[in-house]
Amino acid sequence: MSDELYELEEEEHTSPLTAPVFKRIVGLLRPHGKWVVGFIITIALTSALDSLFTYINKSMIDQAIVGKNLEALWRLASIYGVFQVLQAGMVFVFIYLAGVLGERIQYDLRRSMFEHLQELSLSYYSQNAVGRLMARVTSDSGRVADLMTWGLVDTTWAFMNITTATIFMLVINWRLALIVLAILPILIIIAVNFRKKILVEFRNSRRANSKITGAYNENIQGVRVVKALGREDENLVEFEGLTDRMYSATYRAAWLSALFLPTVQIITSIALGFIVWYGGYQALGGFLTIGGIHAFVSYLTFMMWPIQDLARVYAEMQHSIASAERIFTLIDTKPEVCNKPEAIEAETLLGEIEFEHVNFYYEDRKPVLTDFTLKVQPGETIALVGPTGGGKSTIVNLLCRFYEPSEGVIRINGRDYTDYTLHSIHDKIGIVLQTPHLFSGSVRENIRYGRLEASDEEVEAAAKLAGADDFIRTISKGYDENVGEGGNLLSVGQKQLISLARAVLSKPELFIMDEATSSVDTLTEALIQKGMETLMRGRTSFVIAHRLSTIKRANRILVIEDGRIAEMGTHAELLRAGGHYYRLYTQQFKFQRELEYSAAALLPVSE
Repeated sequence: MSDELYELEEEEHTSPLTAPVFKRIVGLLRPHGKWVVGFIITIALTSALDSLFTYINKSMIDQAIVGKNLEALWRLASIYGVFQVLQAGMVFVFIYLAGVLGERIQYDLRRSMFEHLQELSLSYYSQNAVGRLMARVTSDSGRVADLMTWGLVDTTWAFMNITTATIFMLVINWRLALIVLAILPILIIIAVNFRKKILVEFRNSRRANSKITGAYNENIQGVRVVKALGREDENLVEFEGLTDRMYSATYRAAWLSALFLPTVQIITSIALGFIVWYGGYQALGGFLTIGGIHAFVSYLTFMMWPIQDLARVYAEMQHSIASAERIFTLIDTKPEVCNKPEAIEAETLLGEIEFEHVNFYYEDRKPVLTDFTLKVQPGETIALVGPTGGGKSTIVNLLCRFYEPSEGVIRINGRDYTDYTLHSIHDKIGIVLQTPHLFSGSVRENIRYGRLEASDEEVEAAAKLAGADDFIRTISKGYDENVGEGGNLLSVGQKQLISLARAVLSKPELFIMDEATSSVDTLTEALIQKGMETLMRGRTSFVIAHRLSTIKRANRILVIEDGRIAEMGTHAELLRAGGHYYRLYTQQFKFQRELEYSAAALLPVSE
């Protein structure tokens, strides 16, 4: 991932708190209202008991210890013990509720995002990096869930501690309570200012860490290029620069963090000294007891930690708000290609297919297809050839309705294909891509992905038709062999044959082959061609190929240049015409012959 992308990610993490976003975050709690109410009540009671314990301690000092009343001591100690047991039970309950509530919120967010990602158009994935989408589903959802659970725990606990401590102090001695409350704004201002400065350094540290992660990723993935070009030393120098910046930022954050607590403690100590002095003065006058002085000291300590917690929660809230904004932006994104309200199911795609004056532009308005018109009869095989970037893949992407025409119309069975539901179109199309994608799991599971309800016998029959059965039976576990992540335990040709078998199993009415033989050897190409012939029999097919040997038997060959049909005809007709196709074919044949001569020249001469 580039530095610019990491910089953008970090800028997004500094988004300010906005009321609509916060309101929407709180709305995530609505489906779990009973859990939330129980959660908040349990935390509030647990926190209130902390202040009550201090008041009981005051009573024990004044009534039992100073008053030398053994009966009062036993009574207050028993009450203290009962409440301790009750608080322990409440702590268990609210921690349990926090864990469940957090997982439920995270589940809701991840499900909503995953479900919406299935509906978004291909253009969205072209414009957004996979890593950023993964971050939304994983880290961003976790951060929002933490805010709504543990952030709520800390906030409720802090406010309850401050509120109940204030109430008990006012009950004990309102004059001294007002003096203590006058100190609180000073502590809050110091805490907030320190947190802001620490947050800046942590952001710098995180930004540097993101770049370090990117450097790791690029160097590991590109290790062959690094070694081939001898870039190890230069990369090490760049990496040291990144780690130095991270160390400096982390050092400053650690220094500020270390300074923060002593500063708060000094102010608190001054406040405590004043409480002891003024409390003692009040005690001499009979306005305050020894237990009351002890209670004030404890209540001030209660207030110090919540203030720090609130400052920390506020800083974390900024990150959670930014995470929520990114999640909601994803969920609110409308797919460019979607069903009409009155869309119907397409019963079949076996009829005539027509492109009528189709123009297509991407966002930059640069034309990819211009006035493209074509009629395809049922069962016809159409081959698309031409230079890279000419618009071949765009034609099949439009046909699959991954995109829709900017202008013009595509008709299937005489009807605008946007009148049909997306699922009914996709369900009847089989596609084999240039770079086949296999999912983690077995060979059998990957083939069955074409039709999940297929039996083992149907899976193996599809593999035989596709020409994949022979190689599958040669590997150790056969159809139960694990293909690895992305199929990396298999060769490109083997992955392509499995991908073809998957298409065979889906029994498509419309078949599309997009550069499926461009990266395989001649023997595998022959196997794929044989499987293609089986699959295309009786089906309308579109084949994109750079290797022109794979399309000789097509009913029509279209030469696509600059988004237009430059030539159209059969293989023989186009060769006789001596135009674009003839030049492409002869150049490719000449290049292949030159490769063969070069390879022969390298062979040793036999004596």
